Amino acid sequence: MKKAQENIGMVMIFTLVTAVQEKLNQIVDQIKSRKEEEKILKEKEAEEVEKAVFHGTLVTIENFLSWKAKFDADLAEIRRKEQKEEEQIGKVKLTGKQLFETDHNLDTSDIQFLEEGNNVEVDESLFQDMDDLELDDEDDPDYNPDLESDED
Repeated sequence: MKKAQENIGMVMIFTLVTAVQEKLNQIVDQIKSRKEEEKILKEKEAEEVEKAVFHGTLVTIENFLSWKAKFDADLAEIRRKEQKEEEQIGKVKLTGKQLFETDHNLDTSDIQFLEEGNNVEVDESLFQDMDDLELDDEDDPDYNPDLESDED
């Protein structure tokens, strides 16, 4: 309106159109800048939320000890339940350590076996005619001809 009053009596269409166009460009620029600011603000908020998710609770000695006590209690409860279930089934499986702790004969059984000597009898006649068996050494994945020639 101000431009129109300034240009009274002159050819003013071009001047008025230019002024309106400049004003519209300013308004469009303001709208774009507001939208970009809102977009940047939303991105920052999203980043802060994401950081908060990954941040978690700070671990202190007190927090850890209380968690550890609760964890140990939960674990002991689970073990008690499993043991009760096994007892109800009637199948109590002992570990190797528990076997040795309960049955002291196992401590000396290996020593007795070694003291008695090697009582395994081998019939060597079963191994005398090995050449007649026609074994395909090439089909055997463990066959190594170099080792065979070294043993002879």
